[in-house]
Amino acid sequence: MKLVVAITGASGASLTLKFIDKLPEDIDVYLVVSNSAKTALKLEENISIRNYFEKKDNITILKDNDISACIASGSFGVDKMIILPCSMNTLAKCAVGISDTLITRAFTVMLKQKKDIILAPREMPYNPIILENMLKLSRLGITIAPPNLGYYSKQQTLEDMENFLIGKWFDLLGIENNLYKRWE
Repeated sequence: MKLVVAITGASGASLTLKFIDKLPEDIDVYLVVSNSAKTALKLEENISIRNYFEKKDNITILKDNDISACIASGSFGVDKMIILPCSMNTLAKCAVGISDTLITRAFTVMLKQKKDIILAPREMPYNPIILENMLKLSRLGITIAPPNLGYYSKQQTLEDMENFLIGKWFDLLGIENNLYKRWE
C-alpha cells in the first residue's frame, strides 16, 4: 500500500508520529509536513521530523512546497491518504479546491482519483463554517474522523487513548490491528 500521511498545523501533531510508528513496515509512507505543523511539533514536542524518521526505510519525506513531487500526480498510484491532524485552514482549502501546497494538491489528486481520504480535524468546538466544510467534504466521499475517544474500551493511560484513536484510523484505512479493545 502507498499511503500519504500529511501533518498540518494543528495541536497534537505528535499523535501522527505515533500513528506512523505503528504502521506495518510493508506500507510505503509518503509524509508531508506543513510549515505550521513543523512549528507545532517543535513547540509541543521539540521534535525535528527528519531526525525522527531518519532510520525508517519505508518513509519518504516530501516538502510541502514541492508541488512536482510524486504524490502530486494520479499516475503515481497512491492508494490512500490521511491528514492528521487536519488544521481548519487545510480543511477549508480542501473544501473549496485550493491546491497551493503539496498537501492540498495531493488531496485534490486523491479526490479526482476517487481514492480513500481521511481528515482528522483537531479543533474544538466547531463553528458553523467548519461544520459546513466538513459536511461538504463528507458529501464528496471524504471520511471525517476527528480524534474522539470511545470510552467502551476502558482506556487507562494516555497511550491507551492514543492506541484507540490510531486503531480506529487504521480500521478506516483497512489496516489490521489490535490496538484497542473492541466492543463485545
